[in-house]
Amino acid sequence: MNRKFWNWVQNEDGRTLYLDGAIAEETWYGDEVTPKLFKSELLNGSGDITIWINSPGGDVFAAAQIYNMLMDYPGKVTVKIDGIAASAASVIAMAGGTVLMSPVSMIMIHNPMTIAFGDTVEMERAIAMLSEVKESIINAYELKTGLSRAKISHLMDAESWFNAKKAVELGFADGILFNAGNSLPESDGILFSNLAVTNSLLNKLPKRVADPKPKEKQEQPTHTIESLEKRLYLVQP
Repeated sequence: MNRKFWNWVQNEDGRTLYLDGAIAEETWYGDEVTPKLFKSELLNGSGDITIWINSPGGDVFAAAQIYNMLMDYPGKVTVKIDGIAASAASVIAMAGGTVLMSPVSMIMIHNPMTIAFGDTVEMERAIAMLSEVKESIINAYELKTGLSRAKISHLMDAESWFNAKKAVELGFADGILFNAGNSLPESDGILFSNLAVTNSLLNKLPKRVADPKPKEKQEQPTHTIESLEKRLYLVQP
């Protein structure tokens, strides 16, 4: 039995795809590659498709293959995010000709990550690979949003979370589900950034700064020998 992170449902409105859980490029056993199985099932039908996404992300290369398949699909692709489309799942979401978000859903984008070991040469190779992967991910975000590559790169650096309103403002989504005409609420969208929160907390910490004008030494009280002797006599038994 293959380990799938998707489920196809046929209904009167066409086919609906549910992407639920982590995106992987593995099976329980056998030598099948899940993106290939996905392509086989995708092309097993025709017509417009709707994709519901609720995924924390996963394998970026598997996500890239699915993104390409959906972009190349001849029918209309509508993406609906009902929970979260984070990391690699957000890349798949960008394949939607129309992307709609539940008012309680989120999109998260961040820099790609990997595990590496070895000497400095191996580490440098890993860094170079991650840089190229990031550029490829930016391609998908740029094509959908129209934002500058520098803006997208900064958002990825900060690990940015967008609610539905902010995602629409930035172009990651086209509308909000369950709103008449997909109209937007009047309140501003929220963008949460781990980096921004960390910097905000650091800025609130008190800073120890040397006083450029040292305070004048307080005048020390002076006592005469006579007054001290009188006090000494008072404490003696």
